[in-house]
Amino acid sequence: MKKLTVVIVNYNVKHYVEQCLHSVEKAIEGIDAEVVVVDNHSHDDSVTYLQERFPWVNIIANNHNSGFSRANNMAIRQTQGEYVLLLNPDTIVGEKTIRECIQFMDQHPDAGALGVQMLKSNGEKARESRRGLPTPMTAFYKVGGFCDAFPKSKRFGKYYMGYLPWDEASEIEIISGAYCMVRRTALDQVGLLDEDFFMYGEDIDLSYRILKGGFHNWYLPVRILHYKGESTQKSSFRYVHVFYDAMLIFFRKHFSQTTFLLSIPIKAAIYFKALIALLQMSAQRIRKMMGFTERKRGDKPFYLFIGKEQHLEDCKQLAKVKGLVADFLVGDESTLPQGHLDHIEELKKKDIAYVVYDTDAYSYHTILDILSAEPLTQVCLGTYSPQTKLLITEKEIIG
Repeated sequence: MKKLTVVIVNYNVKHYVEQCLHSVEKAIEGIDAEVVVVDNHSHDDSVTYLQERFPWVNIIANNHNSGFSRANNMAIRQTQGEYVLLLNPDTIVGEKTIRECIQFMDQHPDAGALGVQMLKSNGEKARESRRGLPTPMTAFYKVGGFCDAFPKSKRFGKYYMGYLPWDEASEIEIISGAYCMVRRTALDQVGLLDEDFFMYGEDIDLSYRILKGGFHNWYLPVRILHYKGESTQKSSFRYVHVFYDAMLIFFRKHFSQTTFLLSIPIKAAIYFKALIALLQMSAQRIRKMMGFTERKRGDKPFYLFIGKEQHLEDCKQLAKVKGLVADFLVGDESTLPQGHLDHIEELKKKDIAYVVYDTDAYSYHTILDILSAEPLTQVCLGTYSPQTKLLITEKEIIG
């Protein structure tokens, strides 16, 4: 039996998967691990692309898009890892993250699953890193805006458990499917992901079943970056349907006995939120069809490349060919340990800036530490890999 099985589900985001796999390869060094990528019938030649570059990865090529839950289950059934890590393709894992998670799970045999501190692309901590069970009342407080109004309240803010410290290991209830390490014996006892959830909600359902099985779920303050949704089109009608349908599936499955007077407003709130989202999308499409456009903040972003001198020459050529407004800093972990923080005042003056780190000059762990040290709304992470010659940000792939 392997110590760890890593499962990544891909759908038309081969370059994000490539970046994720580079970080995972470093993070599992010295660990008896296997990595499985399940491709949900991508149309961007993902399977061939990844097979050629990662012969050590087991790639399962689906003949159709089977959904997130079913794709993960395919890989889990074919593997034997003591721990199973469900990992989103649009993530970057620090070199120490997986090792520290395994150590924690080994030391806590009653831990069924474990989540981590997820960073947004600008370095802010993602609230989804710690979540409470969306009981009818907790869901009502979330949908009704009470959670945002009182984020640190144990009653109103339980959905994101904002009252917990960020820098301490804590017991939580719901673990994000973006990074979810699960004990195999817990899966054997409570079952795999519920395939009624095509996408979204399956992590909430699994986390709840793990708790009901007598295990504990934990948050550990080790970092990953999560671009949050690069593999989905959140502006589509399908996204709205799938997302809110998942909420209703979970509600019906686990809280069908809820009193009539309480269930009606919860369901009404879910349908109302879905309707508002659809109306907003329709309005945006109509405005676009009529030719009304608005200049978006950061239409011409600024790029600050930081890395080894020989790699910056390639970055300069890339910036020239693509017409990027850019500057370049020679440095690495030893010569420029603070990275872009030494130029933070200049970056604050930009509408939007991408700090692009040479991944050969800085470890992923260090990049995440620097990014999280002083988060700014308009300053986001970019990476440049000398291996792929690609610049990757939350919005685009440039190469």
